[in-house]
Amino acid sequence: MYFSVLGSGSKGNSVYIESGKTAILIDAGFSGKEIAARLHSIGRQVENLDAIFVTHEHHDHIQGVGILSRRCNIPVFGNYGTIKGGEKIMGRPFSHFEFGTGETVQMQDLQIRSFSVSHDAADPVGFMIGNGKVTLAYCTDTGKVSRLLRQRIMGCNGLVLEFNHDPQMLKDGPYSPALQQRVRSDHGHLANADGAEFLESLLHEQLQFVILAHLSATNNHPDLAMTAAKSVVGNHPLQLKVASQNLTTDLVLLKP
Repeated sequence: MYFSVLGSGSKGNSVYIESGKTAILIDAGFSGKEIAARLHSIGRQVENLDAIFVTHEHHDHIQGVGILSRRCNIPVFGNYGTIKGGEKIMGRPFSHFEFGTGETVQMQDLQIRSFSVSHDAADPVGFMIGNGKVTLAYCTDTGKVSRLLRQRIMGCNGLVLEFNHDPQMLKDGPYSPALQQRVRSDHGHLANADGAEFLESLLHEQLQFVILAHLSATNNHPDLAMTAAKSVVGNHPLQLKVASQNLTTDLVLLKP
């Protein structure tokens, strides 16, 4: 299985995943033109996408969903709350299919299982994507880590995990008290230490690659996120990388 974080942050989020002849996006939070350009940068084409799976209805996750779906006849998958909540931004997609949170969708070579996360959206989810040999967990936009969340992504081989903010930078930064409270709340975003603690609980021998994602451009710095992650990883041989808002990661291969 290959994957690439096309971009991650408050201005747009999208992840490309492929296995065999199957290719999907998790979210499309950039314009359709920008998604196409970022896919081209890793040697992939938007016309070859089989589906777009959506985590929740916030603009930075669905901006390009509707236009890509209509332009390239790509089906959109989301739960009822996300599809309903995103109608104004997405418009009418080429086609859409609703799943119940916690269900698994079979998309040719891939199995995509959703799991609930804690965020200020209608029914936000993360995804565990597998091909029968390896699995990739996508978990961002959550303000807390529940026991169920840990159970859902335990044993993954690849992980895209939120390291959103540094608490001191958030406190000293330009955000209003109300916005700071939203970010810190159980329905907001994980701080670096929270992400690191969660990562530590997920470490196992077959975890190969972890991408730290959804960093705040205002309230975090890649070095701070990486330091927090490295503090719990120790001598584990996994590879760590910080996702960028503006740059696409190289294609990562998860090996059986």
